Amino acid sequence: MSTIELALRVFIVDDEPPARNRLRDLLHDCSEQLALEVVGEAGNGQEALNKLMETPADVILLDIRMPQMDGVELAQHIQKMPKPVLGSAKWPPVIIFTTAYDAYAVKAFELHAVDYLLKPIRLGRLFEALTRAREAVPVQTEVLRELLPEPRKFLSIHERGKIYLVPIEQVLFLRAELKYITVRTAEREYLLEESLTALEKEFATRFVRVHRNCLVAKEAIEGFERGGGEEGEGSGWMVKLKGLDELLAISRRQQHIVKEFG
Repeated sequence: MSTIELALRVFIVDDEPPARNRLRDLLHDCSEQLALEVVGEAGNGQEALNKLMETPADVILLDIRMPQMDGVELAQHIQKMPKPVLGSAKWPPVIIFTTAYDAYAVKAFELHAVDYLLKPIRLGRLFEALTRAREAVPVQTEVLRELLPEPRKFLSIHERGKIYLVPIEQVLFLRAELKYITVRTAEREYLLEESLTALEKEFATRFVRVHRNCLVAKEAIEGFERGGGEEGEGSGWMVKLKGLDELLAISRRQQHIVKEFG
């Protein structure tokens, strides 16, 4: 008895329309020998995340060099997405990067066994990558961080079935509360499921710890005031952030920042 091969669902992300059109043409040629279906495309990170929330994909052909947010960071946000309501054969989907990077950068992908297609993309190479994708293991977040050691430019927030990309430069403070991190901007709060310790390490140049459960943006510090402090803390110092009425307590252990930033 022969088995019916399910079509590989492919999603394209590239900021250049001609590049997306070329990939569509190449995928059409591949479909003559490989069961596949192009389920969607996007020209930037936010559009990609929005569409992928509704559109199950098995493979994402992802451009690396895009404005505002590159493909490696976008891949990290995709890894954190909840599985689409409609379900998917693979989740998270397999990422195949498309890149015009030089040989040195390509070597990094080879060392981490991350699949990539070098532009201009050739039909045979695309066919090989898609064939391997059926058995490929989704790339791990840790590997993506090694490929992109710089901090992310955005935090991805899941809220009511949508994904919001919050620019890290707009974040005033990050505060751990139970199992979530409260992400505060001048406009509003968001909830994020990440580790405060990991965020502190990733964004060490941007944030400073004022309390065991709170990091504040260095550039947002407006001044310090004497306050009630917390019972047992004893420092009595509070930090005031630009554009925010709320004062944040500084723990006794971290009160040295009053001198450093005052």
